[in-house]
Amino acid sequence: MNSTEEMPVVVIAVEGRKFYAILQDNPAAHGFAGLLPLTVEMQDLNGNEKYHYLAGRLPTESEPVEMIRAGDLMLYGSDCLVLFYEDFATPYSYTRLGQVEDAAGLADALGLGSVTITFRIEE
Repeated sequence: MNSTEEMPVVVIAVEGRKFYAILQDNPAAHGFAGLLPLTVEMQDLNGNEKYHYLAGRLPTESEPVEMIRAGDLMLYGSDCLVLFYEDFATPYSYTRLGQVEDAAGLADALGLGSVTITFRIEE
């Protein structure tokens, strides 16, 4: 995928529900798109995010984000995929991968504890 192409929409399927995320146009998001489809078990952290360590590393453009929004899809370090489901302020740095278009119901769908999530390119 080159930079003149439109970034794909990613379907995030969890517990029988679908959410749609628009990817950023950056090397990390391009690398993530190349991994799809991907089904992973994501663990809960702090009651506001799900995370999963990828088998490989993605390019990073880590920056302090200051504010997390529900539906942010980020990369922590070069191999930790994070899907946030609550809004909050943060001092941490992330590489932005994408954003869920409508995060209403995302927290309920993700629930507490670990959850299996499938990420795939919308066809």
